[in-house]
Amino acid sequence: MLGGRMLHGGDYNPDQWLEYPKVFEEDVRLMKEAGVNCVSLGIFAWASLEPEEGRYEFDWLDHIITRLGEEDIQVILATPSGAMPHWLTQKYPEVMQVQADGRRNLPGKRHNFCYTSPVMRQKIQALDRALAQRFGRRDNVILWHISNELGGNFGDSTCHCELCQEAFREWLKKKYGTLENLNRAWWNHFWSHTYTDWSQIHSPGPYGEITSTALILDWRRFSTDQISDFCEMEIRTVKEASDLPATANFMDFFKGLDYNRLKKGLDIISWDSYPFWHEQKDEVPAAVRTAANHSVMRALKKAPFLLMESTPSGISWRQANPLKRPGMHMLASMQAVAHGSDSVLYFQWRKGRGGYEKFHGAVLDHKNGSNTRTFRDVTEVGRRLAALGDRLDQTVNRPKAAIIFDWENWWAVEDTQGPRLDFDYVEWILSHYRAFWEAGIEADLVNMDADLSGYKLVAAPLNYLYKDGYADRVRAFVADGGIYVTTCFSGEVNETDLCYIGQHPLEDVLGIVPEEIDAPSDDFANSFTYDGKTYRAFDLCGIVHAKADTEVLSVYEKDFYAGCPAVTRNSFGKGEAYYLAAESDLEFLRAFYGDVFQRAGLENPLCAELPYGVTVTERTGMDGRKFVFVMNFRNEPVCVEGIGSRTDAESGAVYENRLELRAFQCVLLEG
Repeated sequence: MLGGRMLHGGDYNPDQWLEYPKVFEEDVRLMKEAGVNCVSLGIFAWASLEPEEGRYEFDWLDHIITRLGEEDIQVILATPSGAMPHWLTQKYPEVMQVQADGRRNLPGKRHNFCYTSPVMRQKIQALDRALAQRFGRRDNVILWHISNELGGNFGDSTCHCELCQEAFREWLKKKYGTLENLNRAWWNHFWSHTYTDWSQIHSPGPYGEITSTALILDWRRFSTDQISDFCEMEIRTVKEASDLPATANFMDFFKGLDYNRLKKGLDIISWDSYPFWHEQKDEVPAAVRTAANHSVMRALKKAPFLLMESTPSGISWRQANPLKRPGMHMLASMQAVAHGSDSVLYFQWRKGRGGYEKFHGAVLDHKNGSNTRTFRDVTEVGRRLAALGDRLDQTVNRPKAAIIFDWENWWAVEDTQGPRLDFDYVEWILSHYRAFWEAGIEADLVNMDADLSGYKLVAAPLNYLYKDGYADRVRAFVADGGIYVTTCFSGEVNETDLCYIGQHPLEDVLGIVPEEIDAPSDDFANSFTYDGKTYRAFDLCGIVHAKADTEVLSVYEKDFYAGCPAVTRNSFGKGEAYYLAAESDLEFLRAFYGDVFQRAGLENPLCAELPYGVTVTERTGMDGRKFVFVMNFRNEPVCVEGIGSRTDAESGAVYENRLELRAFQCVLLEG
């Protein structure tokens, strides 16, 4: 926990208000009133820090940091590479990205820079170095914030300029060694796509190659490596004169970057959370998606993370932007803490007067100072976090279940020309994760490289691509007593999108032999019966054969594959593996995972059945301390029965066998 306390505050942009000196003192006063103890500075301040090439203006920032320190407000200091000043793009147009169609971008927006560009790297290194020398050892500067939402450029996050093309070719040479190896791995005899010279290789684009799935997959990997290398370059630069840890703010299920690669240079994971609360009256889908994102971020380093951005009210960039209803700001803030966050930080402290985000939610609006519902909500969160800091220090969630969520599989399965062209990998993941969430069973979302040995249960929905070594890790996990669940259209291809031949890589573990995959229309939807109840089988139906010792728990009931296994269980070593051949609905997944949780010996921390819309998480310390968060995402009161005797960790109240929750309430219990 940075600074020994839960961080509360957020993005502060005083560089936008330098012409209004009274605003800063008013901000400091209101920060203290709202319980703000930390702000992020300089995120998009390049033009104010370096108004012309080589001339740095740091005195204004020095004054801000010093004054905040006097009020015991800590600073997360950003490197300002997220948005380039116009003097830079005017003098060095080569720093701007080139699109896949070959057109170079015009100046503007953000992250509109080539990550390969030597000029861009030189200019930001010089500025980063100067910032670190001036501020890197200030007492109240606690963390480096590297750039902002890397790769988030309102569209394609990559650059296709000739520098990037050459870097891509060098990356491929390092990976494959020879063109013969590359042609073999990419199956380039297809359509006579065999390369005879490295210079023939070009990134995928609308007027060129867009049908080679292996090329597209490697381009995505290269782009992640290139952006990660840029981030690590910035980190190395600021750490020349500073020993502060570094973070970079991630985003909600951002497809453009493999965060398992980007995390390697970072000390702390942080992310920006903007759930679509109140899109509908049922808040559970938004709560599930947000919880899953929190689980991704925590699992990246198996450690507490930071909620770097959230909104205290509404946002400004969806078609409709509802305000948070009473109670939701506290609940959403506590949801982050419940899943392992050591902060609740906002975008933004004060609304700007102009620009793209002038109507985005903020702690302070344009007119009303502290006399707003939002300010009062934020102040209430600040008080609660201040009281919880010491208690939650050195605690984090330690789930015994995991779900495989892998970026490379995401890229591959959604690009494949397979039984369906509308795969939504994230929705597949969320449908399975929701069954865990509703039962109050926490799960880490980890990639295929993760160590599985600490888990009792691992689920791998739509695990189309298998990385090298993954099948061996799963085999060892199950043999050692773990329970493994996977679905149809899993284990189809290797790392370069080549189909496996001969047999499925986990045929011995799963106990099935896949043959065909049907993608039935609604008129041909199938069905199967599980534990006495009939469920739909639709969209994707795997036709498999069970091996001799495999238990068939359910079979298809219709069409030419009636009688073929729909759900199987196979014992392997000390563990067992389940195969879900049919895509079905949430009702089935609830029933199925309910049985699997029992067989895995998993139960929620309350050991109670949870009403719809209520979930629980648990943060534990190495010293044995446990804190259970009980969250009600319904806009009405609910009661949780059968909890035994529990003590409220904040009020000291004792609950006997039942816990009544108000609408949108989070209660923290001692474990």
